[in-house]
Amino acid sequence: MLLSANGHPVEDIRDIAPGPHAARLALVMLPGAGDRAQDLVEHGFVRALRARDLAIDAILVDARVDHYLERRVPSLLERHVGAPTPDGVRIWLMGISLGGTGALEYVREHRSAVAGVILLAPFLGTRGVIAEVARAGGLRRWDPGTIGPGDDERRLLAWLRAYDAGSPGALPIYLGYGTEDRYVAASMILSELVPPQNVVSIRGGHDWATWLGAWERILDMGVFAGENAAPSATRRRP
Repeated sequence: MLLSANGHPVEDIRDIAPGPHAARLALVMLPGAGDRAQDLVEHGFVRALRARDLAIDAILVDARVDHYLERRVPSLLERHVGAPTPDGVRIWLMGISLGGTGALEYVREHRSAVAGVILLAPFLGTRGVIAEVARAGGLRRWDPGTIGPGDDERRLLAWLRAYDAGSPGALPIYLGYGTEDRYVAASMILSELVPPQNVVSIRGGHDWATWLGAWERILDMGVFAGENAAPSATRRRP
């Protein structure tokens, strides 16, 4: 059992795809700060997968506030998700709000281990930093300047700035958000880098109903179509 910084146990929830054949794809789901893995179950995120007969194993990670604030989600995923995942299974990440930040931080450090990422209303930075990017005309035109050793927000945004969806082997990114979300500026900035067909915006705020609506729309877009034939990006046992 893993422990968070405050000594509380960190558990995940695993929902294995039904059927006679082992799933070749695992979806690692990160809730936002202050939310729990069980909230993803109770609000219908796993049910939405099963309703569409997707052969995907769902791994819901119970990341805590301290993991996000101390930028320890990558190490949490490496220790808590990596070892139990069989060889050859492709890994996708889904993160909500600050869970989206955690997913991107993991991808930034372990790109070859991840096949794709789904972000729902991602928290990409404080309002001041996001407003700075917006004033510059978006991430492409933004100059991050000298990034200090503890400036994780600028470091992540600078990494995203170089994202090119059209380059060979580019990470597939899907984005969903509510148009009345209090963090909508971050999603709009990111939407300029993500292919339009991979972006879902619906009416709603920073809440479970909106996130679930965007999640269902993304699933219905066929985000996981053709996964079995796709080039391998697998999680290997350490």
